[in-house]
Amino acid sequence: MNILQVENLSKIYGKEGTQVKALDGVSFSVKKGEFVAVVGASGSGKSTLLHLLGGVDRPTSGKVYVDSKDIYSMDESKLAIFRRRNVGLIYQFYNLIPTLTVEENIMLPRLLDGREADKDKLRAILETIGLTDRRNHLPGQLSGGQQQRVSVGRALINDPAIILADEPTGNLDSKASREVMELLKAANKRYNQTLLVITHDEKIALQADRIITISDGRIISDAEVR
Repeated sequence: MNILQVENLSKIYGKEGTQVKALDGVSFSVKKGEFVAVVGASGSGKSTLLHLLGGVDRPTSGKVYVDSKDIYSMDESKLAIFRRRNVGLIYQFYNLIPTLTVEENIMLPRLLDGREADKDKLRAILETIGLTDRRNHLPGQLSGGQQQRVSVGRALINDPAIILADEPTGNLDSKASREVMELLKAANKRYNQTLLVITHDEKIALQADRIITISDGRIISDAEVR
């Protein structure tokens, strides 16, 4: 079963004469529970792709289906709700709310959705990310690796259809990078969580089931990792 389907996705920035084609007719699919790495040089279109897959930006043309739903057929309010419930986003610089505790940052997607806290799920996530004893700390009281683990927990709290991670280890040292990737791989295996990771790190890419390589806004390779 394909949890993600991308059809002829294109994104053009700027006006005629100064246009930049960030993505050019990209098509691929991802099965439920698959771990896919997206690689490519700076400016190749990787981050643009992730923003379009996550419903953060809208394409110039093409379709994105998440869990069989055409996400760009929705208006902004419906898309925001769908994104919050079905897409877990992890960024390089954590994007935590500095005035909220670890626990509150993880629970934020549910709170924004007007849903009650799932205490059992929160407890399980805190144990999984190894921050039970820091649940009441603020982000500024945590290391970079710990902050990124909080962002992973936040991405997992709603059991999303897919997790999209944009250079999740790009701001971390090697030890913290390994810990974050082990956490993401554990979610992939333990919960059959679909995972798409953008990375410059070949070692991280080789841990995936598939590697999609992008150059100049186009897919030039899509290969399983042997």
